[in-house]
Amino acid sequence: MAIDPQFHENRENVDEHEGHTVWGPVDEPEQLGIHGTHVAVDFDLCIADGACLEDCPVDVFEWVETPGHPESEEKADPVNEAQCIDCMLCVDVCPVDAIDVDAGRTA
Repeated sequence: MAIDPQFHENRENVDEHEGHTVWGPVDEPEQLGIHGTHVAVDFDLCIADGACLEDCPVDVFEWVETPGHPESEEKADPVNEAQCIDCMLCVDVCPVDAIDVDAGRTA
């Protein structure tokens, strides 16, 4: 299952984290929602393989610890999503399709 590209219409804005929106539902530690809007990462799908961090030319992502989450205990957090240049490398390299980038979506 991949990230829902219509999450901003199908989910509720439930919080802010490191300057970006968190889209619910959130029920920590098992359910963490989607982080970001322009650059969105489904924390419930992310397995923390690091490909997006390695390939992003403008350092959009940083690791954040998520202890107790069933998929991985850290996630690629789009803390610098405003720097995104829409190259789509992160989307292309994510092995579980946990990332969606859409310049038309703004926070």
